[in-house]
Amino acid sequence: MSEPTTAADWAPTLRAGAWFAALPADLADHLLAHARVLALPAGTRLFARGDAPDGLYAVVRGVVRIGAVGEGARESLLAMLEPPQWFGEIALFDGAPRTHDAWAESDCTLLRVAQDDLARLLAARPQHWQSFGRLLTNKLRLTFAAVEELALLPPTPRLARRLAAMAGGYGAWEGRSKRVLEVSQEQLGQMLALSRQTVNQALKELEAAGAIRRGRATIEIVDPGRLLAVR
Repeated sequence: MSEPTTAADWAPTLRAGAWFAALPADLADHLLAHARVLALPAGTRLFARGDAPDGLYAVVRGVVRIGAVGEGARESLLAMLEPPQWFGEIALFDGAPRTHDAWAESDCTLLRVAQDDLARLLAARPQHWQSFGRLLTNKLRLTFAAVEELALLPPTPRLARRLAAMAGGYGAWEGRSKRVLEVSQEQLGQMLALSRQTVNQALKELEAAGAIRRGRATIEIVDPGRLLAVR
């Protein structure tokens, strides 16, 4: 079976996400009608920190890595985005340059709604700002939680909460969760500002608690309740 070729073909994938599923019908239809399909090979950079904003994106196939490279080529990894997560909305509000880099972690298919088209839509129908505001504030809540966990929690429960968030698509998925996460210990360390050795020890503790099962660059969530109960 061939891959869908138009944005409308990807509608079922998008509707599996909580944000898109809750949109007013006219806004959802507009996004589908004006989105363009973009194929991105693994290892390709979509945009870089400081680039001018070019629109709103949705991941419909593959994984997109959001992060930044600092001094000494050290990478800070913010998130690994999977279908049907949307991103790029910050610049919709302020028109400022991109805050992070976005890379295709695997072969990806994205939908892009151009910045100019969104500006025209919102000028004509300002009531839709609330929907985009909800997309932004959902991520802001996750960011506040991550900052609090960084300040208050030791490595093992902090890692447990990040795995739980990833399994739930960072709140983007509608009524489902992912059992097997494809993520390396190095990537987890970059997300949580932990060394690989610390991540490895924390994973051992979570496995001993019966919450997860480790594989080769994968982590299986065995018991979500035990994962969130780790203190």
